[in-house]
Amino acid sequence: MIRSAAAHLTLAIAFCLALIANPATAQDDQSDTARLVTIMEAWLASPHNDRSSEAFTHWNEDGEIPGRCAVCHSSIGAVDWMRTPGAAPGAIDHPVATGTTVDCAVCHNSAAANLTSVPFPSGTSIDSFGSSAVCAVCHQGRSSIETVNAATDGLEDDVVSGDLGFINTHYAPSAATQMGSIVQIGFEYPGKVYKGQFTHVPDLNTCTDCHRPHSLEVQLDSCTACHQGVTSFKDIRLSPMDFDGDGVTTNGIAAPIAALHARLEQAIQLYGEQITKAPIVYSSHAFPYFFADTNNDGEASEDEAIFPNRYQNWTPRLLKAAYNYQLVAKDGAIYTHNPHYALQLLYDSLESLSESVEVDMAGLTRP
Repeated sequence: MIRSAAAHLTLAIAFCLALIANPATAQDDQSDTARLVTIMEAWLASPHNDRSSEAFTHWNEDGEIPGRCAVCHSSIGAVDWMRTPGAAPGAIDHPVATGTTVDCAVCHNSAAANLTSVPFPSGTSIDSFGSSAVCAVCHQGRSSIETVNAATDGLEDDVVSGDLGFINTHYAPSAATQMGSIVQIGFEYPGKVYKGQFTHVPDLNTCTDCHRPHSLEVQLDSCTACHQGVTSFKDIRLSPMDFDGDGVTTNGIAAPIAALHARLEQAIQLYGEQITKAPIVYSSHAFPYFFADTNNDGEASEDEAIFPNRYQNWTPRLLKAAYNYQLVAKDGAIYTHNPHYALQLLYDSLESLSESVEVDMAGLTRP
């Protein structure tokens, strides 16, 4: 039975009012009503409460959210998942009503408080998130190396297969990218070693160590005690290696990641032209992201970036590289969450494509 969104919202509001009436019960251990009001205002202005966003309105015409989507796109689904020990990653077995966001009840309930282990699409469960375990339920993507292997096993690397379609890692998979090879969200090429969990200093290792739990904001001054002089998160860098071969190692680690990412897009397009004989183009905002480049101009025009024009000339080699390209694209702060894992995936995808088309690997350094 689909639980009423209105009934759930009533419960959430009652819960918040109870917090304000009795601050001592708040998970955040606040001591005064004014602070709780500040918390509520921060949440109301956050992406988790953006009632107009596609994340919470996509299913309005259908009148219900499928169980495979409801856990992350409704508070009803999130609470239901946490009450079901051993549940599949990010999915429940029933639809839920539309009309909720990620509200107070998602994090402030007994099941969330007791959540210790979070399963990932690769089959690995992680029990080290602590109070950020709730965040990891959704910020883990919906695929892994296992998904890609299952689709491509037994197929020749450079032969187009009509059985293949693009595999989308989904959005904001930051908990998975932070864990890196432990959960294998990226396609990791055989024979290569990949970065596991990216750790900071002891007090900055979980989601809520860096992100304010209600507004979701990260304050740069939490980083500048160590990274002095930076004016942006993208400016931060610890590694002295020249990963992208430009001779510059004083810029932020985001720069070489962006450079290799751009190179990978060019290599993917070259592969489409020369190997599959079907030009390919990427659009960051239109599903399923890779499309046939019908005019071969290297840009996804509005009439090209539509589902009927989705790219359908996939080979296993192309699909693996495109999967990693999308993973780096959809974690917009992968330079913070796990920069070396990102660089390894990009480098290895380029190296793989270079076996079939001409890709300049000179000067590139793999972490």
